[in-house]
Amino acid sequence: MYPGPRRRSPAPMNSINRRQMLRATAGAAGFSLFSSMGCGNSASQQTANSSSSWPPSLPVGVFAPSATDNAFLDELEQQGCLYFWEQASPTTGQVLDHAAIDLNGQMDTSTTESSIAATGFGLTALCIADQRGYLPNVTHAQIVARVQTTLNFYLNSMPHENGFFYHFNDVNTGQPLAGSEVSCMDTAWLLCGVLTARAYFNDATITSLATQLYERVNWPWMLNGSTTFAMAWYPPTDPNPGFSSSRYDTFCELMALYLLAMASPTFPIPASSWNSFSRPILTYEGYSYISSDYDPLFTQQYSQAWFDFRNQSDAYANYFTNSITATQANETFCLSYPQWYTEDYWGITSSNSINGYVAWGGPPAQGPIDGTVVPCASAGSLPFLPNECLACLESLKSNYGAQAWARYGFCDAFHPAANWYSPTSYGIDLGISVLMAENLRTGLVWSIFMSNPEAAQAMQLAGFTPTN
Repeated sequence: MYPGPRRRSPAPMNSINRRQMLRATAGAAGFSLFSSMGCGNSASQQTANSSSSWPPSLPVGVFAPSATDNAFLDELEQQGCLYFWEQASPTTGQVLDHAAIDLNGQMDTSTTESSIAATGFGLTALCIADQRGYLPNVTHAQIVARVQTTLNFYLNSMPHENGFFYHFNDVNTGQPLAGSEVSCMDTAWLLCGVLTARAYFNDATITSLATQLYERVNWPWMLNGSTTFAMAWYPPTDPNPGFSSSRYDTFCELMALYLLAMASPTFPIPASSWNSFSRPILTYEGYSYISSDYDPLFTQQYSQAWFDFRNQSDAYANYFTNSITATQANETFCLSYPQWYTEDYWGITSSNSINGYVAWGGPPAQGPIDGTVVPCASAGSLPFLPNECLACLESLKSNYGAQAWARYGFCDAFHPAANWYSPTSYGIDLGISVLMAENLRTGLVWSIFMSNPEAAQAMQLAGFTPTN
């Protein structure tokens, strides 16, 4: 299975779920796919360097939310946090990868598929929920106990390889699902949640469990003799066992992975690894920014849900500003399809669709763009382009109401012209929406996560310095 929470595919995968799509994509395309799609070798692409004119000047306006804006963001966050409490096993703490939108508080029994990435987002969402009192019928002690349960299960009961976990697992047992890979990227998202919980809760048990989980990861093992990470490792029972030939060697959502590995107190990778992945420049309609061709918008968002790149630059870029540009380009790209998209209806990134799970978006166009809108595209970019993203999200809720908005907030994606609304919520899409909404409002996740000494050390090792 192709590792990572959101991946790109060369064609729509009809009538299959996300896990099947990722596996089929990896098996069919192999190394050449990853090279062309942005996370593989890309010698033909221009690479950013210290002589590039970063950061560019991008006026994005002043964000001054009204009472109505804050009420909407409260609702978006609170309902999203509810998913991570209700759709998690009380005995393992693992979070379901996806769940039906029409539930009434009970855990979805139609699936047992959990995702370590969704669990990482969930641990962070529980910190937000506790801080804001978003779970009124759940006490602080109950949230602490849930986090303890999760960390204890991952440390002592969950199958792993050198500290790395299988991407998809049974929510009740932790056993990897058939075909699932050991994923370094999804392990990184899990650990971001683990370290956020460690920093937020003043609890000795959480601190001990979280530290052991992080320090157990043998990061150099996943390098497999190279300076960049292999994308996956498959067990001996897999038809193609061992390390994948594809690597995280081109800019995508990989920044958190490298930073966590560089700052490990037990099994660090060389700080020079930060310079080992290429940073190609994508130019579209006057926007120039670091991105690989066909990378969905989520690749600009995930690492920045935890690592605070504001007012920080390395030798290559101000990545926060870079993601502002990428979000502007995504909106402009959507508006180039005026038969479907408007300023009140835009945003495409990997999501469910009327034809199954699809990795799509742009620029350049990736996938069969058909007018479907994906709310987490704009929600995940709220800190980058707050006024435009918030206006779009509020319009989506106002205009499509109960069809698009359910117990956990927005359904994963919808296409009103086709009278299709996703019956499913995905944990990672709700997660990026919740975390980035809170970062826009208070910077809480950034503040908590960056208080970990390893996070600050990672930024220093990568050569980040303050910018004006």
